[in-house]
Amino acid sequence: MSAPGSFLTLFQGAATSRPPVWMMRQAGRHLPEYLELRARARDFMDFCYSPSLACEATLQPIRRYDMDAAILFADILLVLDGLGYSVHFEKGVGPIVAGYEAGQPMPSVPLERALQKVSPVFETVERVRQQLDPSKALIGFCGAPWTVALYAIEGRGGTDKSALRKLAYTDPESVKALMDQIIEISAHYLAGQVEAGADALMLFESWAEGLPPFLFDQFIIAPNIRLIERVRSLGVKVPILAFPRGAGSNLAE
Repeated sequence: MSAPGSFLTLFQGAATSRPPVWMMRQAGRHLPEYLELRARARDFMDFCYSPSLACEATLQPIRRYDMDAAILFADILLVLDGLGYSVHFEKGVGPIVAGYEAGQPMPSVPLERALQKVSPVFETVERVRQQLDPSKALIGFCGAPWTVALYAIEGRGGTDKSALRKLAYTDPESVKALMDQIIEISAHYLAGQVEAGADALMLFESWAEGLPPFLFDQFIIAPNIRLIERVRSLGVKVPILAFPRGAGSNLAE
């Protein structure tokens, strides 16, 4: 991870006196203008899939705080929605996924159809890039493989990860198939964001904490490397950043 000054240098050539962009995707959600905007959507998934609303939500923190970069307003679980998993958000609880159960077939949606489902996000990127000052970067993102797989198996975040870890021991082929599925759609999803105008990409590994080193290598480092390699194979050359939340002593790796 770069220090904030280095992060700003990546996008502007020099650090500035304006606040750094760290986590403004979340910080923007306290704004009164955001709450008013959110009320226009039928639900949170509708909010994410409405390019006009998502574009406005992306730009609101920039207007108020003059950040150096905008972070796309979307959600890391849109790829699961595209893959055929039932995703919804409960107030006060967060995302709930009716996902895979051991012994049952995984949802299987063709890649082209899955990407069509998430395609409104590409329109959001185009709209933001058109309205964003050229001096400011636009950061696209997706969830990293382990985190997205955790939601698919556990059904929600904030768990002890026992269901996914147990499945990894008892049915490693299913976990590998799930990871492969997530990596492939995520790579094309990220490439689509860059084609639409994103200047950089971030991988949110929101549930990286608490894994022993050998599992961190297996479930965090290796899948992220595979995802990045797949993104690069699609011709993407923009910077890719990683945010492994709670990675602690594993942060350097």
